[in-house]
Amino acid sequence: MTLRNSTPAGNPVWTDIMSTDIEASKKFYAALFGWEFEEPSSEEYGGYLSATRNGRLVAGLSPYQPEFGGIPNIWSLYLKSDDITATEAGVQDSGGQVLMPPMHVAPYGHMGIFLDAGGAAFGVWQPQEHQGFGVDSEHGSPAWHELYSKAYPAAVGFYSRAFGWDMHVMSDAPEFRYTTYGQGDDARAGLMDAAGFLPAEVPGFWVTYWGVDDVDAACATAVANGGAVTEGPEDSEFGRVAAITDCCGGSLKLVGVKQTQ
Repeated sequence: MTLRNSTPAGNPVWTDIMSTDIEASKKFYAALFGWEFEEPSSEEYGGYLSATRNGRLVAGLSPYQPEFGGIPNIWSLYLKSDDITATEAGVQDSGGQVLMPPMHVAPYGHMGIFLDAGGAAFGVWQPQEHQGFGVDSEHGSPAWHELYSKAYPAAVGFYSRAFGWDMHVMSDAPEFRYTTYGQGDDARAGLMDAAGFLPAEVPGFWVTYWGVDDVDAACATAVANGGAVTEGPEDSEFGRVAAITDCCGGSLKLVGVKQTQ
């Protein structure tokens, strides 16, 4: 477990989802992860609310409202920026695109939405009052972030240039190419070559692995609350893993983490 009071620039800092049934989603994630939910602070932001576990921020949820843009029932990843205007320029200089220019979400911080050089969407967050994740790598909190890229070499170069990521090749076999941001216990994210298995109509995307004490039990809880298991559970060299969908069809992955007292 790692408690966070802040996040280094360039690292994953937040993730959220717009739900087509916010009350069902709250019930689902409360049962699955033990999340509690803060009341929306302002109707200006469409009923956006933060989820906590043991008093620490873990994720954001909001009702889907087409006028606010975005795609419903898809988890979005945000990277930390100390200067979002400079980050916007760095994204463009590195072959990325701007989907939503930086805006001030007062008094919480500044956000923007971008495409990387491989066409995968991601967000950027410059914190003010809202510092992002308050904990990671424990039950109900983010444990890993992974990009499925259809333009893997371009994506590796993009994040290296735009965010200064220290890249380490984990595998370069034709059937499995994978690079990590950081190495060993210091790794913070992974990039996978997905060109060989993602359908033509599906762009690259980021996925978050959520830590759980017991992957099999979490899968059973997901199914009991309207979700489904799409892969696994199965053992891997990084622990037991599974892929599920939530009650509204949103995809996420689970990974076993050591229980904490």
